[in-house]
Amino acid sequence: MEKRIRDLYFRMIAFDRGQPDLIQHFTKVHSYAALIAQAEGMDPGAAQVLEAAALVHDIGIPLCNRKYGAHPGPLQEKEGPPLAREMLTGLDFTPEEIDRVCTLVGEHHTLSPVDGIDHQILLEADFLVNCFAHQNGPESLTHTWNTVIRTQSGKKIFADMFGLPQ
Repeated sequence: MEKRIRDLYFRMIAFDRGQPDLIQHFTKVHSYAALIAQAEGMDPGAAQVLEAAALVHDIGIPLCNRKYGAHPGPLQEKEGPPLAREMLTGLDFTPEEIDRVCTLVGEHHTLSPVDGIDHQILLEADFLVNCFAHQNGPESLTHTWNTVIRTQSGKKIFADMFGLPQ
């Protein structure tokens, strides 16, 4: 793992201190995002930006909970990018990389239009984790398969995880 990703990982664990559910979530999303990116042959530099986005994608949840009493997707997409920018500052990410992470945080609940392979992979990784965590039933899994999962690697993981035909 590259140093700046490792440092961001530790920053996010400290940021979400005392909230193991949030830490467990971003850890799993990061793992799937990194796996899918590598399996899909994503450029290593772009994959690191995706990994950073996976680690911080839900950074707006605590603020949304305090400010609004809830954290629906659109509010996370609104409140998360400035927090992500602050979190990434000083970790050797370029301004362009930070901008891309913030864009991904700001659209990680947006299913259409999908703004690049990194956006697609982040969606898939988040859905892989959320479908299991929420114990989605067959109808919901089929809907996710038909509307969200697009990469070959994402399809394989999703089908194997949930026992769906490929």
